[in-house]
Amino acid sequence: MALSATNQSLRSRQIAALQHMFNLNTPMKSLSVAEPVWKVLVYDKHGQDIISPLMNVKELRKCGVTLHLSLHSNRDPISDAPALYFVLPNKENVSRICQDLHNNLYESYYFNFISPISRSLLEDLGKAALEANCVPQVSKVFDQYVHFISLEEDLFIVRNQDRETISYYALNSPDSKDTDINLITDSIVECLFSVLVTASVVPIIRCPRGNAAEAVAEALDKKLRENLRDTRNSMFTGDNIAVAQLSFQRPLLVILDRNFDLTTPLHHTWTYQALVHDLLDLDLNRVSLQPEVSELDSSTRGPAKSYDLPCSDKFWQFHRGSPFPSVADAVQSELEQYKQSEEEVKRLKDAMGGSDVDNEDVGDGSDLLSDNTARLSSAISSLPELIEKKKNIDKHTNIATALLDEIKARKLDVFFEMEEKMITKSSLDKSVLEVIEDPSGGTAEDKMRMFIIYYMMTAEMSETDYTRYTTALQNIGADLSPLNYLKRLKAFAKMAAAQKLVSSGNSSSAMSSVLSRLSFGSKFVMEGVKNLMIGTKNLPVTKIVDQLMELKSAKETEGFRYFDPKLLRATDSSAVPRNRSPFQEAIVFIVGGGDYIEYQNLQDYSKRDSKNIKRIIYGTSEMMCPDEFLSQLSRLGHGTD
Repeated sequence: MALSATNQSLRSRQIAALQHMFNLNTPMKSLSVAEPVWKVLVYDKHGQDIISPLMNVKELRKCGVTLHLSLHSNRDPISDAPALYFVLPNKENVSRICQDLHNNLYESYYFNFISPISRSLLEDLGKAALEANCVPQVSKVFDQYVHFISLEEDLFIVRNQDRETISYYALNSPDSKDTDINLITDSIVECLFSVLVTASVVPIIRCPRGNAAEAVAEALDKKLRENLRDTRNSMFTGDNIAVAQLSFQRPLLVILDRNFDLTTPLHHTWTYQALVHDLLDLDLNRVSLQPEVSELDSSTRGPAKSYDLPCSDKFWQFHRGSPFPSVADAVQSELEQYKQSEEEVKRLKDAMGGSDVDNEDVGDGSDLLSDNTARLSSAISSLPELIEKKKNIDKHTNIATALLDEIKARKLDVFFEMEEKMITKSSLDKSVLEVIEDPSGGTAEDKMRMFIIYYMMTAEMSETDYTRYTTALQNIGADLSPLNYLKRLKAFAKMAAAQKLVSSGNSSSAMSSVLSRLSFGSKFVMEGVKNLMIGTKNLPVTKIVDQLMELKSAKETEGFRYFDPKLLRATDSSAVPRNRSPFQEAIVFIVGGGDYIEYQNLQDYSKRDSKNIKRIIYGTSEMMCPDEFLSQLSRLGHGTD
């Protein structure tokens, strides 16, 4: 069923596809009649990455998965259980599956390939089944079309494993050959096709000309046309298309290249989710905190802590896009509510154990006792919920504390405020050179990121000034390779056009008051950390999406190509007649890597009262933290004059 027809998110539809697969590709309604078939799940790393953000062990068990194992691990035979495989259809995986067939590991086999398996590999699989004399044990072979990772309801990435092969560096490296670029394009197209199959939509595609985004759009348009032409085997016919036609309007797919905006991925962040990704180790919705140093022995560290940040975490979902100081206040409020509930339980317990009942008024005393008993019973029944709430408070307490330590140590609020003023063309309180030369705050990478934004936002910079800044950066140990690469890019006319997409806005700042530490019985302060608020400006990607969804005539999008895979003939014209009414749904995909700032900015834009938007899905080849992107720019800049 189509997204627009059911109001289902992409994530929920991918979960439904996996549940159907775990039910051995039979309708889920059969689960209400009988217990699920107990089975062994065998996956590769790609399959594990897809499942991990969507379903935990408890949810897998509800689907009948009693054991989950890695395909390439040493596995013992389980002769009385069926095995469900969930892997990519590559030569290495198929070879290992053939080995399993020869070893007769399981009672029966259900092969589910993340993306379509090629004919040659399917023949290898069939040959192995014949040689092992286990053809009757091979129950089903399915292409699942779920080759993408849903991190949130409206957020997906193409790949986590081997993401270096489709990274910004791989796309822009001078060492990459045409065959390498074609492989990257094919990989991204395959994943986007899976997204559209899962969503059951055939979108209108828009993209700029002359970059990787155009190559992806052309290849995707061709793949969709070929699939729609084959009506017997099309993934967009039958029940899916019948429901899709209930929608009055098809969604818009906007494909953009990372080079259209190089400043946003380097910008120091101030929202909760973006800070966690920037400063901590956030991977597939799981964050890892560095072990704490022992107070007694500075050479001893405690155990590392890891926390899941799932869609079911209401606090995370509500506050992930909030400025960090607001999150601190919210955690403190949650803590106070918990303490009140805890005190209520204690008070009722004391009242039940006391002797305050007047012996001369037994009736009234009995009523009081009965009332207290009922309230205490209600409080006790809510204890499991309170315990979970406390665990969640502790989790966000520890995460917020780790963020605060980094913010204070590196003075990240100063960098964020400086960069906001650069982008909005506001006057700076300090000169860029002062901040670079200040030894009291910020790493060399922090200062390089800030200077890159200043450099990209400055229309003209004299060689004398440029040398002065780069000398100061060299003196603090900064690697100038990213600047070498960006200096070359800035010479291109398209970079000058991309800079104009940054919108204006105002950022306010004020000194923060002392905040309570987000844990029981202790305090922590944000002294010297500014209580900065996030502006409402549209980032470059949001400006482009707004112009395309609202059908506005704008210089930035006037040359964008237009693809409609449902048209009988492909057209190269950007002046094709379009919808008369604005789009209500969009999928935005960034080739070369994206970040949580863009994702949150699009979500904020879609929720404004003035917009009649149902959903905007943000996708990218990988989610890059700023230091990771800086490293890729550095590699591109090595050897560049």
